[in-house]
Amino acid sequence: MRAHFALTPSMPAIQWFPGHMNAARRKLSETLAAVDVVIEVTDARLPGASSNPMIETLRRFRNRPCLKVLNKADLADPAATAAWMAFYNARPGVRALAISAKKAGDAARIPAAARQLAPHRNDGVKPLRMILTGIPNVGKSTLMNVLLKRRVAKVGDEPAVTKGQQTLDLGPGMTLTDTPGLMWPKIEHDADGFMLAASHAIGRNAVIDEEVAARLGDILLQRYSSLVAARYRIETAGLDGEALLDAVARRRGCVQKGGALDLEKAANVLLADYRGGILGRISLETPESRERMLMAEAARGESAGSLTGDGTVAD
Repeated sequence: MRAHFALTPSMPAIQWFPGHMNAARRKLSETLAAVDVVIEVTDARLPGASSNPMIETLRRFRNRPCLKVLNKADLADPAATAAWMAFYNARPGVRALAISAKKAGDAARIPAAARQLAPHRNDGVKPLRMILTGIPNVGKSTLMNVLLKRRVAKVGDEPAVTKGQQTLDLGPGMTLTDTPGLMWPKIEHDADGFMLAASHAIGRNAVIDEEVAARLGDILLQRYSSLVAARYRIETAGLDGEALLDAVARRRGCVQKGGALDLEKAANVLLADYRGGILGRISLETPESRERMLMAEAARGESAGSLTGDGTVAD
């Protein structure tokens, strides 16, 4: 039976933490003690949701600076990416780069940016030691291969392709440790879970495609309705995510035997068009939208906490 994300605040947050990820977390904590800069790769379309809070906690515990790499920037909304860059670059000990890992010129900017975060390693005596981290399927392995100009990491379109750490010489006076994609034990926010699933950071066995696509549809209709209308040649006014799946099913002939709409097939069409950039350059969140989401969820939590088990208001 598939686990799925909560659709209402009263339902529990998803828990998804395979055993190999627990081992990877322990190994990451140990390795951070011996590196100078943490390079965290995120998905530029959802930098907040695709940033692992465990990595942030561990790197702060070790007092290590962080280079935030917003990968897949060629698929993201440029205005949203600019907002995220400003957001991260305003934080102490953090610098952000927006790149496409498939482009050698973009990847080549990373070592210099990392050196700026560790000026004590610019003397040529000791190597600059970097570690490459991030959640599954954000492009870490692709980036590793491009940086080293050879295939050293397995690349795939499924989460958790990399299975173990490896440290390699990146160039004169530089080493880079690649790590497996690392999720965290419990995704607290429904919105994060749906955005991660829509962007393929969570394997299909953990989600229900129709629910993910419907939530994705809600975001697309709110922020990119013109792109949706152009792609599927439909009128989007008045639609929500579920109605959008119905419309896509009709336009694309997603019909089961007997004439019923095949919503799972329509969901896969919508998800594939988003993931592949076919809809256009889309970002699922901005710093402002993320702040609003967190504030709304905190308010719902406070409201729920003020009720007793029988639904009456506590004193």
